[in-house]
Amino acid sequence: MLNTLPRSETQAIGNADVFRGCMPAIMTPVTASGDVDYDALVSRAGELVSAGMSGVVYCGSMGDWPLLTDAQRREGVARLVDAGVPVVVGTGAVSTQVACGHAAHAAEVGAAGLMIIPRLLSRGASPAAQANHFARVLTAGDDLPSVIYNSPYYGYQTKADLYFKLRQSHANLIGFKEFGGAASLQYAAEHITSSRDGGWLLVGVDTQVYYGFVHCGAVGAITGIGNCLPDEVLRLTELCRRAAAGDALARTQAFELDEALKVLSTFDEGPDLTLYYRLLASLAGQASLARPLDAEDRLSDAQRCYAEQQLELFQTWYAKWEGSSDA
Repeated sequence: MLNTLPRSETQAIGNADVFRGCMPAIMTPVTASGDVDYDALVSRAGELVSAGMSGVVYCGSMGDWPLLTDAQRREGVARLVDAGVPVVVGTGAVSTQVACGHAAHAAEVGAAGLMIIPRLLSRGASPAAQANHFARVLTAGDDLPSVIYNSPYYGYQTKADLYFKLRQSHANLIGFKEFGGAASLQYAAEHITSSRDGGWLLVGVDTQVYYGFVHCGAVGAITGIGNCLPDEVLRLTELCRRAAAGDALARTQAFELDEALKVLSTFDEGPDLTLYYRLLASLAGQASLARPLDAEDRLSDAQRCYAEQQLELFQTWYAKWEGSSDA
């Protein structure tokens, strides 16, 4: 049985469907004076959910969590929850104690779930240290449905042995977000999520949406480019789900759309991802996303021109593509 959860899991896990959709890792809007624009954050999140996103992730790499204070991150989470937006909270922190604080706050204010970042910098390569880190954050999050974030940028990949060990004692661990490439997604499908008690696999990088859904049984996606092109990304995930269910036409169309998005999606893999997606979002009318948190961060003129050209190319193609709707 593919991508199932054990029947004994708590009621909170039954509310974990936010992970089975498509969620943007939402960016942090910034005012002209450099302050976090919480009103714009809530407004944009609401627009994305209204477009069909199952919720939002805040605060992850796309939200520039290393550039925010812990208080700013928690304020953003609280504002989103108060507005009725389903929020999966990123726990990224150098200190396990601080990560636990973010998890506990998420549970306290009523967030929808957790995206748990591995231990960073200190003993990050130690499986024993990572096991302790994950266990403490899962416990601090109470019964919030949680996924572990695998990423080569964090220098640690959770393998099957640790994952299943954690699942035995933490029912709220329901799966993981895989930011690695096709090989990492295939490892997850082959050794973890295809088992009866393997939990759910989420595609965590925009370049692998087609491969993850069609070839690896992913049930959801966390997206960067979805901040900028939500309708098109939702169309892609819809087609991928249908393709995975055996729809031949949807498979062809999903492949075509995935290929057309390739360059814009590839920005998700690099260190300038937030700068690229701030640019693309501002071109789409999201003025509050134009300014980065650190005013010194910027794309080169060549990068800006290339991104603008690729966006125009994609939009021109999509407007004429017969697969943009079922009509």
